[in-house]
Amino acid sequence: MIPPMIFPLRLVLQPRTTCRAAESPRERRTMSSKGALPLRPQRHATGDALLHTIIISTLKPRPSTRILFTRAVHCQRRRRNGVSPSHIPTILRVRIYTKFDSAFRIGFMTGTGNGGEKMAAAAAKKNGQGPAALPWTVRFQVLALSAACDMSQRRDGTVNRFLFSLADRQTRASSRPDARGVRSADVAVDASRGLWARVFSPSAEAGQAAPAPLPVVVYFHGGGFALLSAASTPLDAMCRRFCRDLGAVVVSVNYRLAPEHRYPAAYDDGEDVLRYLGATGLHGDVAVPADLSRCFLAGDSAGGNIAHHVAHRWTTSSSTDPSNKNPVVRLAGIILLQPFFGGEERTEAELRLEGVAPIVNMRRSDWSWRAFLPEGADRNHPVAHVTGEAGPEPELSDAFPPAIVVVGGLDPLQDWQRRYAAMLQRKGKAVKVVEFPDAIHGFYMFPELPDAGKLVNDIRTFIETNTPDQ
Repeated sequence: MIPPMIFPLRLVLQPRTTCRAAESPRERRTMSSKGALPLRPQRHATGDALLHTIIISTLKPRPSTRILFTRAVHCQRRRRNGVSPSHIPTILRVRIYTKFDSAFRIGFMTGTGNGGEKMAAAAAKKNGQGPAALPWTVRFQVLALSAACDMSQRRDGTVNRFLFSLADRQTRASSRPDARGVRSADVAVDASRGLWARVFSPSAEAGQAAPAPLPVVVYFHGGGFALLSAASTPLDAMCRRFCRDLGAVVVSVNYRLAPEHRYPAAYDDGEDVLRYLGATGLHGDVAVPADLSRCFLAGDSAGGNIAHHVAHRWTTSSSTDPSNKNPVVRLAGIILLQPFFGGEERTEAELRLEGVAPIVNMRRSDWSWRAFLPEGADRNHPVAHVTGEAGPEPELSDAFPPAIVVVGGLDPLQDWQRRYAAMLQRKGKAVKVVEFPDAIHGFYMFPELPDAGKLVNDIRTFIETNTPDQ
């Protein structure tokens, strides 16, 4: 059984017939590489399986992206001596070809056969880096997410919002505690510009003494500044895990997206959410006490970039103008999960992992910067390049909080993240770098990966260490 997808797919299957496809496996591989694989089913060699060719059907797919499920063999249940087998073996191979990423050939399968592994291994050998060893469920979701991004990002720098909405599953807030005991509520911060946040809080247990006030984590989601939202199902589920496992109230900010709202819209939204919390406190549905003097800014990928710049702006304005100082909200730390920084330079990791690492590649990164940065700006703009090689380093105030920076060994952005941590050290700021050598970009979204659990422990230790008295 194929597990729940990161988004729903509309599949087109050919009817079950006995027509012939290619003459031989070699012929089928040749025809597939030329894009001429006949969409006709074929009986499996064993006689008890049906081979289908399946394609994902989308609305106006980009010519540069083609997704083919080249083989899906579904072995039918047969009664042998009156006994049905207890399971249905399944072989599924997925190949993605993109016009721009000619080296990006990811094979994916379960069952028997090694075509996918051979293709991935060849790309890895060419680039000097092995592909990620991921469970097939994770690979499937990663490929689906990558395809959705490619098909919705137009060449003119705009986003096909309708097409991406078909892929972006949404989860509603619920005041009823889930299986983890976490409840959620949406809070309108500024309805005139569509700024809101989703607040996750653990439910209060009846009969227990009042718990100690919980820290608050203000979270900024990733998506290249242009995609996803606080209601996206994977992000909603991740914030619920953080709320439960970190023992914190999580405020997930639904900031305005590029390219409709370029820099500095997302940073303005982040600051305004902090001001809102300082003025009104948390939503009335939060049944546990929260301590805004232990407020942590967190974000993944582009959200990590936003968390840094919001922290910079918040602490700088408080230091230069005492009237802007908020006595309620105090930043105790920033939590940056594989933050999105960059520059015109191509780093060693970007070149080495191009075509090998999933989710992030140079074309997608460049597109995101063009969508977010001011018109005409290049990637050495201070918003993207914060490490000083192409310009002056940012001036950080004494109030800039301690940071934890999470780096993945299979993330093309890792060199920029290490440079960022080194910049903080040069500025005399407390920073902890946590390395996961086998982690892909966005690994924290998949709880089945062991590193995702280890990360939560590291974040919890960081939060517990950075208290107002320290």
